Order: sequence, then C-alpha cells, then structure tokens
Amino acid sequence: MKILVIAPHPDDEVLGCGGTIKNYTNNGDEVYLCIATKPYTPEWSEEFIKNRKEEINNSCKVLGIKETFFLDLPTVKLDTVSQKQINDLIAVCVEKVKPEIVYIPHKGDLNRDHQIIFDSSLVAVRTKPDGFIKKVFSYEVLSETDWGEQKIRGMDDIFLPTVYVDIEKTLKNKLEAMECYGNEVKKFPHPRSLKGITVLSEKRGMESGLENAEAFVLVKEIIKL
Repeated sequence: MKILVIAPHPDDEVLGCGGTIKNYTNNGDEVYLCIATKPYTPEWSEEFIKNRKEEINNSCKVLGIKETFFLDLPTVKLDTVSQKQINDLIAVCVEKVKPEIVYIPHKGDLNRDHQIIFDSSLVAVRTKPDGFIKKVFSYEVLSETDWGEQKIRGMDDIFLPTVYVDIEKTLKNKLEAMECYGNEVKKFPHPRSLKGITVLSEKRGMESGLENAEAFVLVKEIIKL
C-alpha cells in the first residue's frame, strides 16, 4: 500500500502522524512525504538551510519514509503564491505516488501556510472516475491546530477527531524523529517539547482506550463494494 503525507513545513509530518508513519513502514507499506515549503535567506542563515536538509533526511530515515518530494515554495509566504501553482505542484506529486491514503494538515490551523496547503491538497485529491485514493485524513500539529482553535471560528474549523491510531509501539520513533529537527524541539511546557508530544499522545490514548494514540479527522473515504 502507498501512503502520501503532505506537510506544509518540515517536522509537521512528525508532529501530525510520525507514529502512524512508522506503523505503516513497519508493516512494509510505502510512505512518501511531500514538503511544501523551504527556508530562505536572509530570514534564515545559509547554515540553517544546509542543516535543515540533513535534519529532514535523518528524520525520514528514522520513520522509514521511502521518498521525499520538495515543492520549494517560500515558508510563511504561501499567500504570495498563486493558488493554482500550489494546486498543480501538489497534484503532480499525487500523480507520481498514486497513493491509496493521503494525510493533510487541518484546515483550522493557526498558520496560514497550513490552511493554504489544506485547500490545495483537497483540490489535488479530488475524486475522479477510477481514482486510486481511498481515504484522506487531516492531522493535528502542536501549537498550530490547538492555537488555531483559540480564534473565533465555525465548528468546521475545530479539530474533532474521528479516527485514532495506536502508536504505543512507535511513540519512541516519533520522538526520535522529532529530535532530528534540533531547534524545533522546545523545552516543556512548550507544546513542541518531547514531553508535550508524549502528553498529547496520552490524551488521545485516553480518548480511545489506548496507551498512546495519534488522532485524525476523516476527510473523505471511498468504499467500493
């Protein structure tokens, strides 16, 4: 089985579904990653940009990701890029992988990049005759999804999980993959600390009768009988 994870920024894939990714790869499934944006100078140093590429590679090795696609769009500036260009780039990635399952960010996230990638991803995975995509899930990202809910929004923008995945055996891999991102790991009680990630997995676990879990919203499912 082929799975595609679409991440606005490097580390979103780990925070949102790192344990689930490792579950898939442990089972012999092929997981592909599409990273939409990249850092640039002078906002980020040349050293940071160079190190970020190594961090991504190391994290992907921990999770067993088969291949990573880079769209190289500007971080925190996706609202300066035409929606059609973003749609088309993601669609090309989807056509290359031909995944059965796709994971995308949540539309109610605080970060505008996340919202834009959600919208473009929906365009790229829209249902077609004889399509290969069977399920689309949205994932939560600490300090994006939860902070987004602090704004006054409609109910559709609130992250209300409908699917829980047991990650008791792969939580350690998720934490190891996150550690690869260096400066992105914060000190507790910041949500993006290793303890913060663990606490969320325990909370989602309690909601589903599991020790540790990742939570998702089922966006779409196609069932052929």
